[in-house]
Amino acid sequence: MASRAEQRAETRRALLAEGRRRFARDGFHGVVLEEVARGAGVTKGAAYHHFGSKAGLFRTVVEEAQQEVADRVTEAAGHHEDPWKQLIAGCRAYLSAGSDPAIQRIMLIDAPTVLGWNEWREMDDASSAHHLTEALETLVASGVLAPQPVEPLARLLSGAMNEAAVWLAESGDPTSLEATTTALERLIEGLRR
Repeated sequence: MASRAEQRAETRRALLAEGRRRFARDGFHGVVLEEVARGAGVTKGAAYHHFGSKAGLFRTVVEEAQQEVADRVTEAAGHHEDPWKQLIAGCRAYLSAGSDPAIQRIMLIDAPTVLGWNEWREMDDASSAHHLTEALETLVASGVLAPQPVEPLARLLSGAMNEAAVWLAESGDPTSLEATTTALERLIEGLRR
């Protein structure tokens, strides 16, 4: 028999899974919290207890999606010893993750408008932007990139990748991913000493 804590955790997981499925399919504005609860097999009260509102559930779903993308980037970079190859692999993984329809809809299309630009950016910084900053710091310290302030460079590259990912999500053209990745690699290559 499951303990109350285990039951609460299971309820939360079920709500998050159903919320993610529905937000990805219907978009934030097309989702009704009561229907999410019903789909998860719990009461509307349980949904309010765990997340407070549809916006609270959405915020948590966005956090999970951003963490998933950060994990993909970290994993891709981790396959390489060379810091330059780590950067390229991480950037490719970021754009590739953005081609996932659920990630597109939740993290790239709805999140900036639903949560607002500032909150979305803070969440992006917390989940993955620091990886980019760390990678650039390593490349500057090792002499691969010319000495320069890393923060502005990280913001520029992050902005370029976020814009490219949003454009890819909205374009709906799967062939654009490879062209965009190639263009990004050429852009980054121009930074090398």
